[in-house]
Amino acid sequence: MVRVRRAAWAAGLLLAGAALSGCADVRYLSQAAGGQLDLLRRARPVEAALADPVTPPEVRRKLRLVSDVRAFAVAPEAAGGLGLPDHGAFLKFVDVERPFVVWNVFSAPEFSVTLDTSCFPVAGCVGYRGYFAEAGARAYAQERRAAGRDVSVGGVSAYSTLGYLRDPVLSTMLAYPDATLIRTVIHELAHPGLYVPGDTLFNESYATAVEEEGMRRWLAAHGTPELREQDRLAQERQAGFEALLLGARARLEALYAESGLPEAERRERKTAVLADLDARYAALKDSWGGYAGYDAYFARGVNNASLGAVAAYAAMVPDFQALLARMDGQLPAFTEAARVCSRRPQAERAACLRGS
Repeated sequence: MVRVRRAAWAAGLLLAGAALSGCADVRYLSQAAGGQLDLLRRARPVEAALADPVTPPEVRRKLRLVSDVRAFAVAPEAAGGLGLPDHGAFLKFVDVERPFVVWNVFSAPEFSVTLDTSCFPVAGCVGYRGYFAEAGARAYAQERRAAGRDVSVGGVSAYSTLGYLRDPVLSTMLAYPDATLIRTVIHELAHPGLYVPGDTLFNESYATAVEEEGMRRWLAAHGTPELREQDRLAQERQAGFEALLLGARARLEALYAESGLPEAERRERKTAVLADLDARYAALKDSWGGYAGYDAYFARGVNNASLGAVAAYAAMVPDFQALLARMDGQLPAFTEAARVCSRRPQAERAACLRGS
């Protein structure tokens, strides 16, 4: 199961988007609001799903795991928890009845890996549009292709509404292996604690730092050798996959920065970089003994849009971890200190986290 790092897709916040103008914006916001409300309407308490005799045993087991991780995450640190704010998330469960809850559409120019952005109230500007219906995502993707853009459509299994709504456990989340599921619950519960509109790097690095510390504490308290090995292997593969994509992205950025190249040559060299990426992935996959968890990503076709979506979202994690160490590992104090840094201009936030 692939878990490419992603920004929180704050669908519920789009309910505040009535101030946007244009029919296309209204239609987009309407589907976002409708999709979110449908999930909330159909969600039922986790306890009811556990008590239902038709609930499959594996779903029941994973729902118990989510409940245990949630309790651990919101419990005070003095009681052995993480002390994350409790916004009522993951107390209900909904079967979304499809392979993904949302499909994100990314687009970029033919000769740039900088994503096209859309801006919304509260959530800020993001480099994608999310659709609750795959058909809607495919239709918008086709519009962007017709406009000459590189386009990528990817399914999303989990997201956060940043505490504005009581997010349910999604059936799509339960497809994750246990280690990834534990990390996902902690990561999504972290997002409402601190979110800066328009600064995906800051937001994702913060949530990832909380995820890393939370997983470390979970494994210390509840880990088994099997779970530790599962997590180690998943993180190793994820790091290798991301490094591969970031390397290709960097090579394309360097290519596009060259001035005076004829379009035909630039296009030919772009094709060569992407072909080399395919070859490098085949070699990486062989080193993993044939593990095919990332095949679907490459099957969609890699281009500027898909590589633009794989930014170094964890680049500030060491800065957040340094701040956590200065707070003696106390997560609530760490979050408040990070919040102070979030109020600084974007260019100064990393230095603030480092204590400068």
